[in-house]
Amino acid sequence: MSTQLTNRALPVDRKPMTFVESLYLWNILKGMGVTLSHFFRKKVTYNFPEQKRPFSKVFRGLHVLNRDEEGRENCTACGLCAVACPAEAITMEAAERLPGEEHLYREEKYAAKYEINMLRCIFCGLCEEACPKDAIYLSETFAPANYGRKGFIYPKEELLIPHPINEKEAYDKAVGDRKIKNNKTN
Repeated sequence: MSTQLTNRALPVDRKPMTFVESLYLWNILKGMGVTLSHFFRKKVTYNFPEQKRPFSKVFRGLHVLNRDEEGRENCTACGLCAVACPAEAITMEAAERLPGEEHLYREEKYAAKYEINMLRCIFCGLCEEACPKDAIYLSETFAPANYGRKGFIYPKEELLIPHPINEKEAYDKAVGDRKIKNNKTN
């Protein structure tokens, strides 16, 4: 005789219902009890524009291309983020820095074209981990809603963090708590 690993072969209990069971009163009272217990609990809904939902420490939001303290782009178009991306959401084209562009790009090579298709992105964070220059990170902001597919393909201009010298207030707002975290780790 073989032993059973599941209970699928157990016969269904077909005994007749009692009078109380046929009225379903007990089941209705149990359901009302569950409803009343939820009625007195704390609400889990946030009134979004006025109240901000607290983020988890490991939350991964929109991508941001980072700059250094002088405002130069960190990305050297090495392609490691695109290779590490399992969804193949990142595309880039490299270009050589011209003389006189030292204030724009940190290295000789830079990303002339850098796009992320947010419809394909799975927010895994592998691009952030693969980058040797700390050029990309996932921020604590949501991807905004859009009506067309083209609105979810972010070019380099939309991904770049504001200039830290020319746009100081926008830069501080974009960095947010990340600046505090980086200072604590250094």
